Amino acid sequence: MSGVFLTLLIPFLGTTLGAAFVFFMKDEMSPRLQKSLLGFASGVMVAASVWSLIIPAMDMSADMGRLRVVPAAVGILLGMGFLLLVDSLTPHLHMGDSHPEGLKAHISKTAMLTLAVTIHNFPEGMAVGVVVAGALQGGEWISAAGAMAMSVGIAIQNIPEGAIISMPMKAAGGSRMRSFLMGTLSGAVEPLGAVLVILLASLMQPALPYLLAFAAGAMLYVVIEELIPEASGGEHSNLSTIGFAIGFVLMMLLDVVLG
Repeated sequence: MSGVFLTLLIPFLGTTLGAAFVFFMKDEMSPRLQKSLLGFASGVMVAASVWSLIIPAMDMSADMGRLRVVPAAVGILLGMGFLLLVDSLTPHLHMGDSHPEGLKAHISKTAMLTLAVTIHNFPEGMAVGVVVAGALQGGEWISAAGAMAMSVGIAIQNIPEGAIISMPMKAAGGSRMRSFLMGTLSGAVEPLGAVLVILLASLMQPALPYLLAFAAGAMLYVVIEELIPEASGGEHSNLSTIGFAIGFVLMMLLDVVLG
């Protein structure tokens, strides 16, 4: 049980470490560094979706023969559709934008920024939770080491993510402590999402392949809708491409070597 708790907690610790950069960096984050980190986070999330979620979902459905791809396909579409719905309904504001998205609401800019980050981080918590659930159900397709690899991979990409959240808040005039707290709290939703998915998987074991693909679809939505547009727009987009390659290969190695 302590191993499960640690696996769920590691991604949150990664976000906290990244948010702490606000205490050590005097100026705002350079565009080059931000592009590189956005690309890196995108690469990690895409690799995790493929190697840790979609492939195990198809392996679990091997007894369906050629139709083993169906649970993965359905889950991916449901996951992307769910995030699209949440993105459309939740009032939120992306970093650097001046026009809020989602339904109109009379809430502060800080609250809308926090909601945007929550939408981003929740799928990552789901991904860790569903992989842990797979490992707890016998480990035939997902080992405990594979679940830990997923957790470590998400934590690694959460380090730059936490910095990307806290540093602009500090540059916009916030205090270092408040910027750190906002960056840290943005990752609190991940263990919550993970626990919810574990509980759901324990009640609906046959749905596990669909849940794996659902988490993959949700993460891919975040990458396509938010990370890649921010990483590829403007100057220095080549750095985001390099960051993507490094993040993808690193996550792939973690999954194959540790899994």
